Amino acid sequence: MASVPQDRIRNFSIIAHIDHGKTTLADRIMEQTRAITERERKAQMLDKMDLEQERGITIKSQAVRLAYIAGDGKEYQLNLIDTPGHVDFHYEVSRSLAACEGALLVVDAAQGVEAQTMANVYVALDNDLEIIPVLNKIDLPVARPDEVKEEIEEMIGLPADEAILTSAKTGLGIDEVLEAVVNLVPAPTGDRNAPLKALIFDSWYDSFRGVVVLVRVVEGSIKKGTKLKFWTTEQVYECNTVGFYSPHPTEVKSLSAGEVGILSASIKDITHARVGDTITEEGNPCEEALPGFKTVQPMVFAGLFPVDSKDYESLKDALAKLVLNDASVTYEPETSAALGFGFRCGFLGLLHMEIIQERLEREHNLDLIVTAPSVMYRVHKSDGEVLEVDNPAMIPDVGQFKSIDEPMVNTAIHVPQEYIGPIVQLCEERRGIQKGIEYGSSGRVQVKYELPLAEIVFGFYDRLKTYTRGYASLEYEPAGHRKSKLVRIDILVNGEKVDALSIVAHADTAQRRGRDLCTKMKEVVPRQMYDVAIQAAIGSRVISRVTVKAMRKDVTAKCYGGDISRKRKLLEKQKKGKKRMKAVGNVELPQEAFLTVLKVD
Repeated sequence: MASVPQDRIRNFSIIAHIDHGKTTLADRIMEQTRAITERERKAQMLDKMDLEQERGITIKSQAVRLAYIAGDGKEYQLNLIDTPGHVDFHYEVSRSLAACEGALLVVDAAQGVEAQTMANVYVALDNDLEIIPVLNKIDLPVARPDEVKEEIEEMIGLPADEAILTSAKTGLGIDEVLEAVVNLVPAPTGDRNAPLKALIFDSWYDSFRGVVVLVRVVEGSIKKGTKLKFWTTEQVYECNTVGFYSPHPTEVKSLSAGEVGILSASIKDITHARVGDTITEEGNPCEEALPGFKTVQPMVFAGLFPVDSKDYESLKDALAKLVLNDASVTYEPETSAALGFGFRCGFLGLLHMEIIQERLEREHNLDLIVTAPSVMYRVHKSDGEVLEVDNPAMIPDVGQFKSIDEPMVNTAIHVPQEYIGPIVQLCEERRGIQKGIEYGSSGRVQVKYELPLAEIVFGFYDRLKTYTRGYASLEYEPAGHRKSKLVRIDILVNGEKVDALSIVAHADTAQRRGRDLCTKMKEVVPRQMYDVAIQAAIGSRVISRVTVKAMRKDVTAKCYGGDISRKRKLLEKQKKGKKRMKAVGNVELPQEAFLTVLKVD
């Protein structure tokens, strides 16, 4: 692909809610620009992971360079940056959009504007992007393009009367999309002779080349042999290869201001090439870094333990390899009296946690027990010390701390008007503080609440979908910490504390949570030859108890007739045996027992 002048380069992204046809549209654009042949054609070309293909979601950003002959007869270089659509990957999306000058806003012509669409549009507007509305799935019988155009105008404030009508499935309207990109998205600016300044918007580990970095060159140029300096980590590496995807990897001599591509420099550690960081030249650095970089903090924490303790080393190796490709996962060793050796891992959100667990089990052939997810609490101890605690079992007993701060999030729930009652009730139950309700003309409502993150982690999303028959969509962003009346609830099985089942609950609902947990545990703990007591306790005070009854043998069956004292004697003898058995027996808890914590509302 020949290099083109800067004024004929177009960098654009596609933003959409999950399942609105973003990846399918990217496939059609690649076919239309003849980037792939008929033989190579398959669905979800840019989603390279098996998991992405199966779930139909984008997990990693991808950038592909396309050559397009426009209506004016000139050849343009289009750099399409495909981004994840889920709220958990919000930061990656913001950096990918910072690498563009324009964005296609894809909205499902049947579903209308949804939560993640709104969130990503605001990020695009913050980066001063030219936004082109595209209505997809126009071929569906339930499509309602005129209403959805009104929604876009009202909820987002974009003029949508000239929105492009497409069907990514059939290929309808793809030419119009490409012409709109050429005519409406501004060409990149940036001096190609200035000192190098490039933005990293994704990176991953390649076993042959080390860390591969996806960059947008803002100023200057990168070529093989350039001494690269990473701004935040102050690491210096010599550039080995420069290239781009089209969608096949292609090497080039250099990348200049305005272009998007990949580079490798024998980088061994992915933390040296962080998403959002700036790359410059060591001998001729730029004056300041590009704005917007931040270290991504995990929001949700869970314990990962191998079912078979022999697999501990395999899990350790698997996590080390996985973190090479996803620097947002954190992990540290943890021991549990109930589950043995494992790791405490931090994730960006619940979907991220689910994906990492599935990748570990699938790619590394491991059987894992995952404890209930928790969040990071700040514990103010009586002596003035402040602890950051991500494991409920580590929270001190009542009386040993002054207060606990829990993380809060600002949530926006988009929902059809008829479901607003149950949503408000759900948020109130979950200790939410209402921030406002905005009504749209098309019958959709945006409900804003400040909620504790811990309440969202426990089954909130499932309840939300159940109450609204799947129509609600949710987005959230961190909103600092707030002091709360929290206590630690411990679960005891036969008097033994099972640390992996400890949870943190609000003092007002602790009694009910403890009772519900015991009741649920009773269903999954297998019956033994003796009674098994399951108790919930706050500190030394037991707040609930249930008993899993022993399996019984009718020892009195052979006593027919005669004196009652004979039967009593046999029953007493049996009772003593059961007591002795209980003293030496231990209860094996199945995996479901650890998941019951999640099922309790």
